[in-house]
Amino acid sequence: MSGLSIQNVHKSFSLDGRAVPALENVSIELEAGQFGALIGPSGCGKSTLLRMVADVFSPTAGQIAIDGAPPQQARRDHQIGFVFQEATLLPWRSVIENVRLPLEVLGRGHTPARTPEELVRLVGLAGYEHAYPSQLSGGMQQRCAIARALVASPRILLLDEPFGALDEVMRYRMNFELLRIRAETRTTALMVTHSIEEAVLMADRVFVFAAKPGRVIETVEVDLPRPRRLATMDDPRFNATVDRVRHALFGGLAHDIDHQIEAEHV
Repeated sequence: MSGLSIQNVHKSFSLDGRAVPALENVSIELEAGQFGALIGPSGCGKSTLLRMVADVFSPTAGQIAIDGAPPQQARRDHQIGFVFQEATLLPWRSVIENVRLPLEVLGRGHTPARTPEELVRLVGLAGYEHAYPSQLSGGMQQRCAIARALVASPRILLLDEPFGALDEVMRYRMNFELLRIRAETRTTALMVTHSIEEAVLMADRVFVFAAKPGRVIETVEVDLPRPRRLATMDDPRFNATVDRVRHALFGGLAHDIDHQIEAEHV
């Protein structure tokens, strides 16, 4: 199957000589060009899973494949783009120089599908090619980071809370910018988020996690047409899907939350 396939993945870390499970029996499927969102409480292993897809960590057990190849191969072929919560731009390089950086690392043998100049225009930074990160807003810095992640024409784009540090208005603006960019690039994407509304707005499939150990407790299909617009959030299907994700996310916590509230009022 082309796209992203995660099959029965487990991940444990060593702590004081004992194995501590971080993820247990996680299975996720995305077809090529689909957008997946990971949502769950802090510490449930979402970012760990993203880094295993990026070949930063290896699974303790299970398999991960990107377009049928292991993450190691996809990384060696420079087929993985990664966008972090912070833009992590080099402050001494301009916008266009930051976007060009992966191509400089790859060397002359790599021909991108889009030039850095085209990607700068695609992410809405035309006219800012020679600006430095300190001269850009947070949203503009993230646009530059997205362009840099796409410049090598990756098969998959991984996003770890890319808009978590932005205010709500700018966050939604960036959501729609990313939707527009992906509509043109058709890159498979997997994003970590703590916002239920953002997950439903962006994704084709939302994977709801529980913690200790991290595991997928529900996969929610998002039956909303694309392109998604602001009016999408008024669609009854949007609100119904948000409610379904919320119930899945808080269902396992409801008893603990109610017990804590009762204890505090005794």
